[in-house]
This record gives sequence, C-alpha cells and structure tokens, in this order.
Amino acid sequence: MAPALLLIQAEKLGAGGESLRYFAAVVSGAVGGDGYVSATEGKVVLISGELAVALLWRAALAAYGIEAKVRGEKKFDVVASGGDAVRLARLYFLYGPPLLEGRDDRPKNHKLAEAVELGAKGALDIRGEGPRQTQSGIVAADLIISEGDVEVKYDVYLREKIALEFESSDRDRAELAARLLKLAGVDAEVKKVGGRDEWQVWATTDKLAAGRKELRDAIADIVKAAVKNGWADAGKAERWLEKLEGGITLKEGWPKYHVGLTGSGALAIRYQSTNPGNVEREAKRLRDMGLEEGRHFTVKMPEGGEAGYVSILREGLAYAARLSIRGSEEQRELAADFVEYILERAEEEGGAVYEKALEVVEEGKARGSLKLEGFEKEVDGRLVKVVGGSAEFDKGRSGKTLLRIKITAEVDGVRHDYTITFGRYGKKNMAVGYAYIREEADAERLSALVEALTGKRPKVRRTKNGEIVIECYEGHLGGLAHYAELAEAIARWLAETGLPQRP
Repeated sequence: MAPALLLIQAEKLGAGGESLRYFAAVVSGAVGGDGYVSATEGKVVLISGELAVALLWRAALAAYGIEAKVRGEKKFDVVASGGDAVRLARLYFLYGPPLLEGRDDRPKNHKLAEAVELGAKGALDIRGEGPRQTQSGIVAADLIISEGDVEVKYDVYLREKIALEFESSDRDRAELAARLLKLAGVDAEVKKVGGRDEWQVWATTDKLAAGRKELRDAIADIVKAAVKNGWADAGKAERWLEKLEGGITLKEGWPKYHVGLTGSGALAIRYQSTNPGNVEREAKRLRDMGLEEGRHFTVKMPEGGEAGYVSILREGLAYAARLSIRGSEEQRELAADFVEYILERAEEEGGAVYEKALEVVEEGKARGSLKLEGFEKEVDGRLVKVVGGSAEFDKGRSGKTLLRIKITAEVDGVRHDYTITFGRYGKKNMAVGYAYIREEADAERLSALVEALTGKRPKVRRTKNGEIVIECYEGHLGGLAHYAELAEAIARWLAETGLPQRP
C-alpha cells in the first residue's frame, strides 16, 4: 500500500513541500524495518518479499526524483546508490526517526548514524550574516544552514563562549534545526524550555569546533568581523579562532566528558548535566560496558536545578582499558570505544593530562596479560622460577581490609611459599605491602622474586628484634597486577579500599 499511495500523492500533490516530507517519513519506516543504509557502500536499500511491491517502490522513488534498481529472485532489494542514495539518506535523516531528548522511540540502532554519514557527503549551504551589537552590547549574528529547499536560521552570540541557538514553538521545526546541525557535524539535540511550549537547540564553542569546515569557517568569519569592529575581546577571539580553524574531535554518539587533572595531579573524568535522563544514560552505558558503580564510577543525579554527574574513577578507566582487550565481545567493543574517546578528549587538553590518561590506559591493558605459573627470569645472577600464586582478602586486627598475595617460587633451586600482605596506611591512604622474614637468605630470595615480577627492588629493613621486613609499594602492586592470577583481586582491593572521590 505504501508505495502505491506515494505514487498517487506525487501525481496529485506534486513531489515537493509536505508531500516530500510525507514521502521521507514513509521511506524512513521502510528503511527502519527490513531495509538498511550503508555509508561505506554508498547505498540505501529497501527490502520486499514480493516483486510487485519492489517495482512499486522503484516507481515511487522515481516519482520523487530518485532512481533505484530492483535486484533479487526470492527476496527483492530496491537499491539507490551514488547521488540518489545521498539524497534519500538526507530525506530519511531530515524527516525520519525523532531526535527529541528523552523520547522512548529514539532509534536504537546504527541506521540513523549511517544516514548522517552518507547524507553528509552532499553539499550543505552554510553562511553567516552580521555581526551586530544588541542593545545590551552582546555581539550577535545569523547563521543560515540550508539543504535543497530546506533552510533554518540560527542565532549566534559571542559571550564567554560562542553560543549558537535556535528556539521555536514548533517542535518539528526545532527537530529540523537539530538535524541540519548534525549534518553539519554538530552534535545537537532538542530540549524543551522549562514548562513552556518552547523548544530549543543549542551548541557552544567546542561542539561548533567539532563541526564541518564550512560551518567552522562561517563562524570564524563572524568572530573576525566582530574583532575588526572592536566588539569582541581579542584574547577570547584568538582562542576561539584557534579551535575553529584547527577543529576539535568529539566522538559520534558521545556527550562531552571533561578530562583533566585535580590539584593533586590525579586524573579527573566527568560528565555533567542538569537532565536526569542524560546522567542515567551515561551510567547505564558504563554498566553495560562492565563497569561497577562505586567501584569504577560514581553517580550524582541532578537536584534543584543543579547539575548531576557521572565521574569515572582512575580504576574505572584502567578496568575499561582491560575490558577493551579481555572482556566479552560486546564489552570489548563498548570499552574500546570509550577508551578511544577519553584519550581523544585528553589529547585535546594536551601535556600532562594526555600523559596521565595514557599511563592509566596502558596500565589497565597490561593487567592480566602475563601468567605467574611457568614464569622464569634471572635477576642479579639468581634464577627465579614461579610455580603459581593467588590473592585473597582478609581482615586485619584493626578491621582494615588486607590483601594477601601468596606466591610459590623457586629461587636458586630453593622452593618456598611467600606471602606479602598489603594494607592502606597514613593520611594519604597509601598501599603498602609487608613480608616478615627471619633468615637473610630468604629475604634476598624474596627480594629477587619481587624484582623479577615487577621490575622494582623492594625496600629491605631490620627491626630491633632482628626480624627482616620486606616493604612493597603501589609500584610493586601495579607490577603484580600484570599477572592473570592476581589481577582481578588487586583491582577490586584497590577500588574498595581507595579514598572516596570528592564530588
């Protein structure tokens, strides 16, 4: 019925305006069903089990200026390729599945993303007009984006940040504004303004700097004109132009996470939003990846108009890095995507931020990559052979949770069971491990074993009663975490006994 009705509509009403919009919506349903979009192959395919229906689809597409071919014998593909596929993908994207934030019927698969990528291969017309000064002294300008006979005008303001805004009481018009921005490479969604029947689309500097070059150039021209007229601060403008001209990479499908360093030099990764649905979406994404709330990340829901957040702990990033190569197939895909995105954000910050993020990721990927059993290495002329090992939690006399690492090894032909007990100590909650040895020769063999496994020599000291104490620190524990028999217990102990992260 659908293609036949589209043919009648095209004949009676023409193939433009509302008719074109209805056509795109119907095709969207067909693509969203059994059809598919492939940006790599450059084609849009509708699928039918009957030749007559497939031929009707081909005729309906032709009525709207899109050529397609019918292929198959028992199952029939109606294939639009090249420029026809680009046009159809754009219609599907512009008038297809809803983008409204919070809607349950938002697309759950990759078809819409493929349509964006394929549709973006065509030419958008993007131009800026202005700038001008408002009565309050704010610099404003117009930015117009059009595709065919579809055109939307946005307001651009130069404040502390560059802000692009669109508001309308027509929800469908706001949807269209968001879709055109997505085609221009800007991740934007439709939001309702308070309790009013107003819909808003907006994006600021970083999202705009992640857009297509034509968009960035149009906004850069507005900034340059404002500086030339003496309306914009030259220092701010220089920073804006640096981002606009260089471009920023924001990964498709991810909101903007902040990646930086705290005052103490620790890595801080956080997503903030005043929208509870957005915060819960990110928390769910992390849970689906295999991360645990409390152990790997913390969540605070928005309250009283204040932003909530999802904060990734150091252990969370390290564990995600480990899952990216050792998780299930689904976990590997999700975690690899997340780790790549966080490293991109860290690289944009540059310097120490990227170095710290990369250090955590590499540490996580190394965890569990080695086996204790069968390990052999020579250290300072001593041959170390490891038979096996394990790690378990225990309660100390003070009630602290301790980590006991037990390793059976043969050093210089002497076999022995060694135990190193880690606890958290001092104001900084440092992880320190102790082993108590009576014989000097045993202490030397344990020192050689620790150095062979971790690459770091432990500290050796004597107590007043003559007992020898072997001391290991977080660097040694990190080295021991490379071994599959110990990795999971060490990661869990570090997470469960670490200092709570400040909000």
